[in-house]
Amino acid sequence: MITKEQLAEGYALNLRLVKMHTAGLSHADSLILSPYNINCMNWVVGHIAVSRDSVMRLMGAETLLSETETLRYKTDSDPITEDGPDILHLDQLLEVLIAGQSRIDAAMDRLTNTDLTQEIQVGERMVTLSTRLHGFYFHDTYHTGQTELLRQIAGRNDIII
Repeated sequence: MITKEQLAEGYALNLRLVKMHTAGLSHADSLILSPYNINCMNWVVGHIAVSRDSVMRLMGAETLLSETETLRYKTDSDPITEDGPDILHLDQLLEVLIAGQSRIDAAMDRLTNTDLTQEIQVGERMVTLSTRLHGFYFHDTYHTGQTELLRQIAGRNDIII
C-alpha cells in the first residue's frame, strides 16, 4: 500500500513539475491549441486543480474552486479553444495548485491507517480510501506529464528536466 507520505510527496513533485513547465508562459500561451487531439495547457492545469479539489474533498479538506469554476475543466468538458469569461487565468490556476498543495499535505498528515483502509463507494464498487487516493495521484501524474509537451507546443524549444 502506498503511504500517505508517499502520496503527499508525489503530489508535491507533480506541482514542482507543473510550475517548471509553465514557467515563463503567459496566459495567452496557455491557450495555444495543439495540432493533436489534446487540450491546451490552460485546460490541463485547470483539470489538475479540479482533480486535486476532489482529493481534498475525499480527505475532508476545504476545496479551493467554486462549482462554477470547475465546470470548464471537468472530464469531458468542451475543449478550450479561446479565452472567455469561464476560463481561469493561468496564474490563478497555479495559485490554486500551490494553495491546494498545503491543504493536501495537512489533510494527508491527519489521515490515520484506519482512515486509509476505510472502504468508500466509487461508482458501483467499493475501494479503500488509499486506493482511491492513489488513483487520483496516477491521474494527476498523467496530466502533469502532458504539460511538458504542451510547453513545447506553446513555442518553447527547451529542456526542463
